[in-house]
Amino acid sequence: MASPLKQFEIIPIVPLQLQSLGIDISFTNSSLFMVLGAVISAVFLSFAMRPQALIPGRTQALAEIWYEIVASVMRENTGPKYKPYLPFVFTLFSTVMMGNMLGMLPYSFTFTSHLAATFTLALVVIIGVTLIGFYRHGLHFFSLFAPEGAPMWLLPLVVPIEMISYLARPVSLSVRLFANMLAGHTMLKIFAGFSVALGVFGGLAPLVVNVVLIGFEVMVSFLQAYVFALLTCVYLRDAIELH
Repeated sequence: MASPLKQFEIIPIVPLQLQSLGIDISFTNSSLFMVLGAVISAVFLSFAMRPQALIPGRTQALAEIWYEIVASVMRENTGPKYKPYLPFVFTLFSTVMMGNMLGMLPYSFTFTSHLAATFTLALVVIIGVTLIGFYRHGLHFFSLFAPEGAPMWLLPLVVPIEMISYLARPVSLSVRLFANMLAGHTMLKIFAGFSVALGVFGGLAPLVVNVVLIGFEVMVSFLQAYVFALLTCVYLRDAIELH
């Protein structure tokens, strides 16, 4: 039985190496599914919204639900000034959700199960939020690390804690997504291996468990994309309103 971790192996499809710089920029299976996720999202949304019917059909209704999920999260957690940042959060949500959902297909690859991918997305979020904070508030943005009402004598302790907490955001944001995808897909692979190894009758119980786990993993895939977008909105609100 193949190792359950083999499914996370990155395989070069088009090898590209800058030997003089020691950099590998190969087009891999991870790159392929990132491109597929972007293309599928763009094509589906463009096709679904083309009719712009007053009474939407199934595809248009699905696209509107997709949009409304992100818009409602932003309204509730970013505040009334959310609209300029809606395209970014919508793209982020779509990227994570497509990465998670495509990974549920047989013989596919889950790029969100790699910390390098999730940390890059989280780093983009934190850098973007920080730049927005400085753009809107200038040096007053640093007041985010000094909670209102905190006594002056306590600030030398509170400020470093708040700064460490802020800098830890990309770590917690990326590890949460990576760990859930890695653990879920590993468990699916293990139970699938049990079903094959135990034969027709002995493998029936692991097969039933695996079917239940697949349904659960699909739900987790959506929820992790939702949580990623939700926390991005919370961080945006901090930058906008300095709460």
